[in-house]
Amino acid sequence: MVEQHGTAPDDAAETAGAAETAVNGTDSTGGTGRTGRLYGVGLGPGDPSLMTLRAVEVITEADVVAYHGARPGSSIARSIAARHLRPEHVEEPLIYPVTTGTTDHPGGYQGAMEDFYTECAARLAAHLDAGRTVAVISEGDPLFYGSYMHMHKRLAHRYPTEVIPGVTSVSAAAARLGKPLVEGEEVLTVLPGTLPEEELAARLAATDSAAVMKLGRTFPHVRRALERSGRLDEAYYVERATMPAERTGRLADVAADSVPYFSVAVVPSRVGSSAPPRTGGGEVGEVGEVVVVGLGPAGPQWLTPQARGELAAAEDLVGYTTYLDRVPVRPGQRRHGSDNKVESERAEFALDLARRGHRVAVVSSGDPGVFAMATAVLEVACQEQYRDVPVRVLPGVTAAHAAAAAAGAPLGHDYAVISLSDRLKPWEVIAERLRKAVAADLVLALYNPGSRSRTWQVGKARELLLEHRAPDTPVVLGRDVGGPEESVRIIQLAQLDPADVDMRTIILVGSSQTQAVRRSDDDHVVWTPRRYPEA
Repeated sequence: MVEQHGTAPDDAAETAGAAETAVNGTDSTGGTGRTGRLYGVGLGPGDPSLMTLRAVEVITEADVVAYHGARPGSSIARSIAARHLRPEHVEEPLIYPVTTGTTDHPGGYQGAMEDFYTECAARLAAHLDAGRTVAVISEGDPLFYGSYMHMHKRLAHRYPTEVIPGVTSVSAAAARLGKPLVEGEEVLTVLPGTLPEEELAARLAATDSAAVMKLGRTFPHVRRALERSGRLDEAYYVERATMPAERTGRLADVAADSVPYFSVAVVPSRVGSSAPPRTGGGEVGEVGEVVVVGLGPAGPQWLTPQARGELAAAEDLVGYTTYLDRVPVRPGQRRHGSDNKVESERAEFALDLARRGHRVAVVSSGDPGVFAMATAVLEVACQEQYRDVPVRVLPGVTAAHAAAAAAGAPLGHDYAVISLSDRLKPWEVIAERLRKAVAADLVLALYNPGSRSRTWQVGKARELLLEHRAPDTPVVLGRDVGGPEESVRIIQLAQLDPADVDMRTIILVGSSQTQAVRRSDDDHVVWTPRRYPEA
């Protein structure tokens, strides 16, 4: 006969009392006077034949088998392990007091669950103190979104413990779909569907492959997040993987009111997918897209999730070779590098690819709309032959903002952004803009200050600035910010030396209100007050 203990406080007290008696002797349920052993047992995704040999062994030899359930008699874990339960097993059903966020508990849902887990741990501890071996069985893997982990955190430091891993629902879902999750250097992201929709969309856009757990009531906003991130067409749905009621298919075709909690959304590997990148020559009129992507000032840590996702989804990458080298190589993607001075030709090439049906990402350092490729692409895209090609621009962290953050907050008030390059506009125009901006007492962010062929502009700009600014005006020289050769120096305007500046440097010149403060020997900050003095 199977002995079952309920979850009422009186039942728990009786169990604890019996265990206390058994510590000093042996009782009818197998207490031996020694401390018991705790096992967290992963049962796999649902098919009992996918349980590991070790899981079966532990369950068979255990004195107590504990399992969670939404209501009495509803434990999926017990149904998976049922064939291995013996009449002499003591069963401990751990029935959740609440399964949604609605409860009258004074601590809300979280408070109710904390009290529940504490009570469950006390019940299991009573068995362990009585010398019984306790196996807490869990669908999938016990430490992968499993309820067992709450027992583990409360008991593993007090008793000998072993965790038996199990096949996860994510692995089972991929196997049932016959779709590889990740290949090579791809990244798999596992997400709970309970995350806010915007957070889900950002993470889905940024990753190569994904699995979204805990669907059910969350399915509508998970579907919207997949759509917002551009991943809906890649997504699959798996319900009750390996179980008799299993259902699989394209996620876009699933009705929201038919989705249970035990279902998974899978965005599988893009490598060698069933919908390979188009190579052109498709149906007449088929048009792709050009996305101009801002890479930020340096490496991958400066990429936005949206930019990362578009780079991963592109079939063709187009850009200045130095910037293309920042983007990880992906199987199946084509890379088209070129020199830094052929922006119009590069834009035309990208748009021609898109006209032939390709999904193209044009990469640009910093923000593509700040002295970068977005203007070049849009200028060509507005020509008649390219007006049917969709073009999007994705922002990136600008060099000015990166350098400002590294130095403190010099752009805390009004500021102007000016390029010192006279390759595309006369120096007379640059000089006049400098005079007017400095006369207006704006902080200045000076891009493209110098190169091997342009060495005099910085000196000339310094002369113009000193006509209106004090010699001790704070200046930030930011070079390769975020990169391996990052250098951020804080000097005075009179000390600005053209020899210290190259094309990888941005210059931030303070206003009359900008402060440079040495807070300690190794902490020198620059900031511009947000409040401007009355006239």
